[in-house]
Amino acid sequence: MAQQTHYQILEVHETATQAEIKRAYRRLAKQFHPDSQAESASHDHIARINSAYEVIGDPSRRVRYDRERQGVVMANPEATAQQRTQRTANMQAAYRRHRQASQSSEAQEDAWLKLVYAPVDRLIAKIMSPLKAEIRKLSADPFDDELMEAFQAYLEQCGTWLEQAKTKFQSMANPASTAGVAADLYHCLGQLEDGLEEMERFTYSYETSYLHTGQELFRMARQQRQDAKERVKHLG
Repeated sequence: MAQQTHYQILEVHETATQAEIKRAYRRLAKQFHPDSQAESASHDHIARINSAYEVIGDPSRRVRYDRERQGVVMANPEATAQQRTQRTANMQAAYRRHRQASQSSEAQEDAWLKLVYAPVDRLIAKIMSPLKAEIRKLSADPFDDELMEAFQAYLEQCGTWLEQAKTKFQSMANPASTAGVAADLYHCLGQLEDGLEEMERFTYSYETSYLHTGQELFRMARQQRQDAKERVKHLG
């Protein structure tokens, strides 16, 4: 018997869109996850489902997989986590630009704190503050569609706030005197982005390890935010 393809495991056509693949993955994960209490629950099956989604759920890995199945040799080796690596590189480049401010003055410092730090800090708070309550509501039954959809809506709103915070952060070069504060904000935003990504994976796989990792990343982001607040107190 021929080995099943990743598409067959996820029960989708080879021409399926990424959205269709994601929906199929969530449906199957809910059906076969060992914690679902369903009669169809299976450790082996969920492992195959997860392995298949790791490949064709990622557009770049899916392209390589399709080409390999067609006998096409790729010129470059597979590189995992390319999107996260590129995102990190872009944020680091933006951060270096912020640190290139050649002069610092009280007026520049005040302007940056008012126009960048303060609004970014408020957006960070809006992202982090509801997390415990949202997880508490979801914990009543993670397999309840309405509860999961509400949690997904929270994550989607957080993504919007995070993009606003990143845009605001990059809108103005920070004075040299606030380099430490800017560094803390940079790391805080990075932790939040990775945390949201992990929790988003939980909503489709029901694997609690992703949720726990997301919570830990939020905890680290909370510490970075507090460090920034302490630095601001000692400016001037």
